[in-house]
Amino acid sequence: MTALIPAGPVSWPDGKTCAVAFTFDVDAESPLLTTDPAFADRMGSMSHQAYGPLVGIPRLLGILDDLQVPATFFVPGYTAHRHPEPIRSLVTAGHEIAHHGYLHESLVGVDEATERAYLQRGMDALVEVTGVTPVGYRAPMWEMNWHTPKLLAEFGFLYDSTLMDSDHPYELAVTDGESLVELPVSWALDDWQQYCFVPDFSVGMIETPAKAIELYRSELDAMREVGGAWILTNHPFLSGRPGRAAALREFIADVAAMDDVWIASMAQIAEHVRAQQLTPRTLTRPEFTPTVRSIDR
Repeated sequence: MTALIPAGPVSWPDGKTCAVAFTFDVDAESPLLTTDPAFADRMGSMSHQAYGPLVGIPRLLGILDDLQVPATFFVPGYTAHRHPEPIRSLVTAGHEIAHHGYLHESLVGVDEATERAYLQRGMDALVEVTGVTPVGYRAPMWEMNWHTPKLLAEFGFLYDSTLMDSDHPYELAVTDGESLVELPVSWALDDWQQYCFVPDFSVGMIETPAKAIELYRSELDAMREVGGAWILTNHPFLSGRPGRAAALREFIADVAAMDDVWIASMAQIAEHVRAQQLTPRTLTRPEFTPTVRSIDR
């Protein structure tokens, strides 16, 4: 059985103790439509999701511009096709565009050929709408297959931000001596778990912004101690709402005032990690024999 080796600390620019990235998944209607095409007939649910590009993005861009903070927006290709102007506005504002599937398709159990087609369709849409070729990728629902890294290398991506096995970024080994920079994430740093309620799709408790920010802050304080990369994932249809956006603005301002953190786009962090020429880590599928349960008769 292959033993896994944990990722080691990374040094940050100018003696900073922690890297910080504010990221936004511009899912819009795509997660509902890929789950059940019948959602297209549910006007209320579609309007809830469209709030992100129509209202959330302009509000969040205003906050980021006021505070002079760079961000990375992970965009499904379908969102770019359905809402081209809001997505172009991200580029105009100077933020990074990254790949997030085409229709936010689940990759669970998907074969290589199908997944390659998803990647190509999403890439084509982003290039068509924005003129930008993304260097970063995040799997929908943070679910990758063991063959996904090979496909990402095939498409020329610099980094992935899907896995959850480290506080520190690392080089993820891919076949033939290639590697991807992995920028790890966490369910705890995702506003979906705090705010998302959509009937027949995501049924959870809607928390207050104060609770969400308390969680984000506690994770950041601890990450500063361990010297890792703190990566927040927000969704414009959730955190773009007025009360949540106001709380996020105050929090981002507090983070920007911290003299020991480096706030950067995901591409900037990945480029910094790549320049350190870290030894790639190899992750392998668990080897195990399923337990056979006896049945009492």
